[in-house]
Amino acid sequence: MSSQFHEAPASALEGVCILLAMTSPLGTRVYVMTVALLVCVVSSGACFGFVLDNWSGAVVGATTTALGAGFGMLARPRPAVTSVQAVSGDGYAEGIADTVLLSIAMYEAAVFPLTSDGASDEEQDARRTVAYRLSAYDGLPRSVRVSAAAALEALDDGLDAERARAAMKDLSLAVYDCRGNRHPGSELR
Repeated sequence: MSSQFHEAPASALEGVCILLAMTSPLGTRVYVMTVALLVCVVSSGACFGFVLDNWSGAVVGATTTALGAGFGMLARPRPAVTSVQAVSGDGYAEGIADTVLLSIAMYEAAVFPLTSDGASDEEQDARRTVAYRLSAYDGLPRSVRVSAAAALEALDDGLDAERARAAMKDLSLAVYDCRGNRHPGSELR
């Protein structure tokens, strides 16, 4: 009997962990939170009905709010579905790609400063180290990693600013391409 008592809290804890830890995929989290919201709405309808007319009012209130919520989901399901489709990937690789672009741009600013005393050698070395470490990350898309290597090579030479700008432009385009088939204004459609 004590083993049954200890198993029930563990399974209940798993359900709570889905909501609290949020280690599941984004699509699953959106659906879990939608269901939780619907349960809250139906429960509030039941409570309101109970206040008005005891148990029969609770049944009528829960049924009415459930039908209303169901109709609302059938009539306009797009916001939740669109949210899940918009972030079908987790966006982590895109974020890392943007961070690599930023770190290499910072390194470029140290290699080709606007003023003669713009960046010290220590600062340039620090920015180079950060750029190389971020560019070596395994989760980085291959096209961004290759473009980052070309940009870092051009910056390490430090002699040809035009070559470095061209490499940075290629890196920027690779980062943009890794964002997928997103077109400006597509979220308005």
